[in-house]
Amino acid sequence: MFLLVTCILSVSLARANGNSYAHRGELRQAKRIVVKLGSAVVTRGDECGLALGRLASVVEQVAMLQNQGREMMIVTSGAVAFGKQRLRHEILLSQSVRQALHSGQNQLKDMSVPVLEARACAAAGQSGLMALYEAMFTQYSTCTAQVLVTNLDFHDDQKRQNLNSTLQELLRMNIVPIINTNDAVVPPPEPNSDLQGVNVISIKDNDSLAARLAVEMKADLLIALSDVEGLYDSPPGSDDAKLIDIFYPGDQQSITYGTKSRVGLGGMEAKVKAALWALQGGTSVVIANGTHPKVTGHVITDIVEGKKVGTFFSEVKPAGPTVEQQTEMARNSGRTLAALHPDQRGAIICHLADLLVEKKEEILAANKTDMDLAANAALLNRLSLSPAKLNSLAIGLRQIALASQDSVGRVLRRTRVAHNLELEQITVPIGVLLVIFEARPDCLPQVSALAIASGNALLAKGGKEAANTNRVLHELTQEALDIHGVKEAVQLVSTREEVEDLCRLDKMIDLIIPRGSSALVRNIQRAAKSIPVLGHSEGICHIYVDSEAAIDKVIKIVRDSKCDYPAACNAMETLLVHRDILRTTLFDQIIDMLRTERVKIHAGPRFASYLTFSPSEVKSLRTEYGDLECCIEVVDSMQEAIDHIHRYGSSHTDVIVTENEDTAEQFLQQLDSACVFWNASSRFADGYRFGLGAEVGISTARIHARGPVGLEGLLTTKWVLRGDGHTAADFSEHGTLKYLHENLPVTQPQPRQMTAQRED
Repeated sequence: MFLLVTCILSVSLARANGNSYAHRGELRQAKRIVVKLGSAVVTRGDECGLALGRLASVVEQVAMLQNQGREMMIVTSGAVAFGKQRLRHEILLSQSVRQALHSGQNQLKDMSVPVLEARACAAAGQSGLMALYEAMFTQYSTCTAQVLVTNLDFHDDQKRQNLNSTLQELLRMNIVPIINTNDAVVPPPEPNSDLQGVNVISIKDNDSLAARLAVEMKADLLIALSDVEGLYDSPPGSDDAKLIDIFYPGDQQSITYGTKSRVGLGGMEAKVKAALWALQGGTSVVIANGTHPKVTGHVITDIVEGKKVGTFFSEVKPAGPTVEQQTEMARNSGRTLAALHPDQRGAIICHLADLLVEKKEEILAANKTDMDLAANAALLNRLSLSPAKLNSLAIGLRQIALASQDSVGRVLRRTRVAHNLELEQITVPIGVLLVIFEARPDCLPQVSALAIASGNALLAKGGKEAANTNRVLHELTQEALDIHGVKEAVQLVSTREEVEDLCRLDKMIDLIIPRGSSALVRNIQRAAKSIPVLGHSEGICHIYVDSEAAIDKVIKIVRDSKCDYPAACNAMETLLVHRDILRTTLFDQIIDMLRTERVKIHAGPRFASYLTFSPSEVKSLRTEYGDLECCIEVVDSMQEAIDHIHRYGSSHTDVIVTENEDTAEQFLQQLDSACVFWNASSRFADGYRFGLGAEVGISTARIHARGPVGLEGLLTTKWVLRGDGHTAADFSEHGTLKYLHENLPVTQPQPRQMTAQRED
């Protein structure tokens, strides 16, 4: 808490010049925050009474931020709605007792209630609204104070100074001011009044009040909650309406506004004008949806944490495209890529392979810059590129180019449904892939080549540790793509986008493939609620040494599986040994080899029970060490080994070492893992070693692709039906046609040769 408060204070001082924040990530540093609650947020759908669930969520978030050391202010609507509820209730109660007693229930419901004047409703509702806020904030040991204002309070210098002084003192005492226009006395808004420059703003609704207050109090952030997700380029709900992530002054001409919300005085146009006025005054602004807490989550705290929620108003326009624009460019160019002749896609990949060799000096120079900035030896190992590694990458890319010749558009099934009605199932690209990888720059050309070969568009998000290398490799990738005019099909996301924000682009991205640590994969799987994720969160790989295993094979396989590259996801983490080989020469040689290789051994519960002085007992049998460490456990049989792996494994790669073919075949058939090997190292679970050329990752999922995912795993299918005026009615009971459903031989059509225009 102390560190957070210190950080907030230091940045607040750094912003003393009054400039607003340039990027969402900087919102974490906001100290003084105004939260504006629109009428649609505070009131129920029937506009009579308050939405208590939403208010409770808002109060919880504001109290939490207040307790972090921030200074929170609330500008709230709701007094009119709350007062309307109370006055309607009073009117019904004041009806004649006789009428109430002699009226049927239905008639009572239909009793007319006069139209209620808004100022009277506000007068009746203010005290109740404040009492509700006070009761809610008390649950979090947070004190509140009510402040009612009118437009005149801002036009009179003395009143404005008094208001400022009052609010400053409340904030100093750690009290949350709850501010509202005094609707009991305020005159109706002038229909033609508008924002009047930098120094003056008409207080005609709570949007303008919140903006004026935020600037007056030098707030760092104004959060305006409404009943829409944010600002759209056209009215929400209309065709092709797109949510604007970041809005810049000067973009107003590109917006078409719709009608205002069901309640309240202002519409989106008023909110935008108020937001731009506050932004010009030095306060950052976010407009977001506060009406569906179950959908939007903790919207206020999400905004303060810098997450991509709503529309962020910024005065600093980035030099390059936004990630949404990058995705759109990639999708459009990817469709052209998918329509190219296979030879053209193969030529692009081969050209990229040539560039990796020809431009190796440029690549290695950028790589050296990244390595000079690396924090530790483990990171250096992952970052490092060499001429030999670049040559190996080039060889792998040429394998992919060769495999791409019959990938997209391959016919999998042909059926004669009826006479002159034929159906085909063919392979097609998935669409737009988002591949997120950590500090492994060699991943970029591999994944790019697989995307090109399969006709998919690609968004690549690399680790910042390899930023310089990734930039050069991406430039070479786009140079290769440009020979057939599809330069934009592969995009490198180098903006300040958080991974969680990228995972929310469910309308733009079709598949996410994480490549990195188990923590990265788990975080992406949690964040990507609406986008499929292809990958594995853990690589808990087992080697089972059977009682009939050969000594030389065991030593070679265990050493390679554990020691070749301990950090790899296909490295052995648990060694299962048959009980009969304990206290044998074979077992002694295994232990000696592991000690020679400096592998730290953890004993499983059964193995520990056999030892007088055992190694450290394992804390969990479901552990991925990722280092020169492993667990050893004892089993009584091959079936017990399978049961152990099913219980504690991650369905990645598991191995049996035995000379008994029957035992091996049972193991291979019964074990439910993505990769199951007999007398071979677990390190073979790799796309390049499988002959796939490269892989985008290893999947432990049971739908779509499993194991090392190469070119085939990046394709899906579509059905193509060719008829001659056929209708479903032709096959009805009284129709003239009958279904044949004959399987036809699969013949691959010759791809159409296309001439793609080269982009300048």
